[in-house]
Formats: sequence, C-alpha cells, structure tokens
Amino acid sequence: MRRTLQSSGARLAISAVTLAVLSGCASVSLEQNVSRVNDEASSFTEKKLALSRTEQERKERADAAQALLTQPLGQREAVQLALVNSPSLQALLAQGWAESADAAQVGRIANPIFSYERMVAGDELEIGRALSFGLLDLLTLPTRQGISRYRIEQSQLRLTSEVVDQVTQVRQAWVRAVAAQQTLRYARQVYESAEATAEIARRMQAAGNFSRISRAREQAFYADAATRLATANHQAAATREELVRRLGLDEAQAPLLKLPERLPDLPKQAMDPQTAGSYATRNRLDIRLAQTNFEAYAKSQGLTTVTSLTDIELTARRNTKTDSATGSRSDPRGYEIGVRLPIFDWGGMQRDAMSARTLAAANQLEATIRAAGSSLRESYSGYRTAYDVARHHRDEVVPLRKVISDENQLRYNGMIIGVFELLADARDQVNTVIAAINTEQQFWLADAALQASLIGRPTSTTLSAAAPPSGAAAAGH
Repeated sequence: MRRTLQSSGARLAISAVTLAVLSGCASVSLEQNVSRVNDEASSFTEKKLALSRTEQERKERADAAQALLTQPLGQREAVQLALVNSPSLQALLAQGWAESADAAQVGRIANPIFSYERMVAGDELEIGRALSFGLLDLLTLPTRQGISRYRIEQSQLRLTSEVVDQVTQVRQAWVRAVAAQQTLRYARQVYESAEATAEIARRMQAAGNFSRISRAREQAFYADAATRLATANHQAAATREELVRRLGLDEAQAPLLKLPERLPDLPKQAMDPQTAGSYATRNRLDIRLAQTNFEAYAKSQGLTTVTSLTDIELTARRNTKTDSATGSRSDPRGYEIGVRLPIFDWGGMQRDAMSARTLAAANQLEATIRAAGSSLRESYSGYRTAYDVARHHRDEVVPLRKVISDENQLRYNGMIIGVFELLADARDQVNTVIAAINTEQQFWLADAALQASLIGRPTSTTLSAAAPPSGAAAAGH
C-alpha cells in the first residue's frame, strides 16, 4: 500500500530522521580491541600485543624478534616472540577488528535514497525529487544499537579467548620441545652405553669367555637403544618444528632458535585449591561469552517480532511542474509512507527461529556455568597430580637411583661385580632421569592448561604414567 499525503510537516520528518542519523552509534576501533585483550589477558600477553599496520611497525616487530632470538628462549620469552612475530596472532587481531566493525554496523541506520525524476508530456515538464528513509529502521534504532553493543562485546571476548588459546599452545609447544631435547640427550647416552656393551660382549664371545645367549641379550638391548634414539631424534625435531610454527618463524629465523638445556625447576609449592578456586567466578571468558550471546539473542527477539511482520518506508517528496505554453509553475510537496503488507508471509518462521536460537543460547549459558567449576577442578587435579609425581621423582626416585649407582661403582672397584652389571646400572640411571624429565614435562603442560582454565579457556591435558626404567632386560645378567 502506498499513499501520498500533502503536509507541511515533511521538513519536520526529514529533520527528525537527520537527527537520528547524526546521533551516537555503537563504534569500535582497533586500539579498543587490542587494549581490551591486553587488559583482560595481561597474564598471557603482558600488555605487549599489537597489530602492525605500517611498514615501520612491521620493521619494529622484526627487530624485536631478532633480539629475542639471540639468546636461549625461555617459556616467557617464547610467548613474547610469538606476540611480536606470529602472523597467526596478527591475523587473529585483524579478524577480530573486522568482526567488531561488522557488529558495530548492526547499530547503524542505512543511508537514505535520493531519487530524481524528469517527465515531459507535451508542453508540460515535471521534475520529481524524493528522499527515502527506512522508517522502521529509525524507530528500532535504540534496540539495534543495544544489539550492536552486545555483538561488539561478544566479538571482543571471542578475540581474547582465541589469543589465550594461542598463547597456551605456544607455552605447551615450548615445554614439549625442551623436554624432547633433554630426552634426546639422555637417549644418546643410553645408546652409547649399549653400543659399548654390545662390542665388549662380541669380543668376549669371540675369546670364548661369554655365552651366545648373553651376547644376544646385549645385542638386543643395543638394537632397542638404536630404535629409541631414532625415535627421540624425530620427537626432538617434530616438537621443535611445532614450536617454530607456533612462533611464526620464517626460514631465516628458524635456524636461530635456541632452547634451554632443561626444563625449569619445579616451583617450591604448588598452587593451593583456595587460590585456584578464587578464579572460578562469573568473570571467566567462557561464561561471559555465553552470557553476551544469550543477551544479544534476547535483545534481537523483540526486534525480529516487528521486522518479520512488516516494513515501513518514509519518503519526502517535492515535484516541480512547468507548463511552457502558459508559463505557469507549481511545486507540490509531501511525503509518502510505504508499508509492506503481511499477506503471504506473516514472519512466523523467522520468529520461531529466533525463539529457538534464544532458547539454545540460554541453555548453552547454563551448560557453560555448570561445566566451569567441573573443568577447573579437573585442570587443578591434573596440575596437582603432575606436581606431586614430578616432585616424587625429583626427591625420591632419582636420589635412590643415584645411591644405587654409587654403591655399584664401589662394588665394581672392589671387583665384586663386572663391567656388564656396571653398564646395566648406568643405563637404569639414565632411564630414571628420562622418566623424571617426562614427569616434569607433564607438570609444565598441566600448569599451562591450568592457567588457561583459570581464565575460562579449558584445555584438556592427559597425564600418563612415567615410563619405567628399561633395565629389566639387564636384570638377567
């Protein structure tokens, strides 16, 4: 239905629309996005996250990365290197900026449409000018601005969550790379010991002082040690390359990567449950993200009820008619209101879909709240178990193994045991150290997972039993 009304209030309508267009709308900038991430995830970014948009900024990032690569890279330095060097993190920031801008656009009014018409009929010339606005857009502007703010909040929380995930992956990749490097060093010691033992056994058998089966046992252990060394070599290379990818190193930077010789010492005390529990609040990222998602859908539901049913368009019109024969001229003015009639589609399916989305968001929020405490308890259990096991190896297993080794050295010096027993004990000691490295690795992986879980980004970490010393084969000597 379209109807033209003659009214002196057309100017008033245009002024009202203009005022609404010029009114404050939800907006967001890159600086706001990055500052929000640095504030909410300061323990992950140390407020050093930034998006480079100019050649000068990119050069500064490259210089900072080069400075970090001049020394062995600790876990904290690895995170700093990723923050200034990783293209993946830069892509996240740019994508987050785009999502926030799209969310802000929801709260804007569509631009008006200006139309010009020129009609000639005989001696008459008619010129028509019209300026059209979506009247329903204007009337629903406050609601859409509220939805826009929720969507901006949602996009910023999502960006913070993804940055936390990336930093957690860097921390865990660093732990795996350093632990694999340590394990490789000790696996090489086992291989060299097994190689020496196998050679002695071969010579003694050739001299008739060693049985064939005893020599075969030593040769089998040597073959097994060679396999484990090859596996450890690959594991060290694979974990290093994983870290290279997480840090975003290019072909020139990758060879410069230097890692510490060992994992950090265990903390003197583990985090207590009360401290961990104090972080389980509604400020967690996962709960806040689910909350803003629900609120955005709830806010949109009322808007959908109106927009799914009809649409209204307001047009301010001015025509000029000129008769060249008589020289007369007239300037009729007015406005039009166009209403979409809900004849074929009453918008029921759109409203049902929005109701379903709102209901799903409400249940997702409840599920997130219920799961938050459980995921935190699971992460803390893994963290505390890994800490206790690693400390047990450090304080009990490794010292006991050293006592046994010292005693065997004395027995060898006193000619109570032979060289094979001494070498077997040395292998057992190295394997005990490798098992201790494994427990330390699991602790630092669990620590990174707990830090992510505390802020509301649970990361699953599976604990495995420490590998037992493989000296069982030597026990039969």
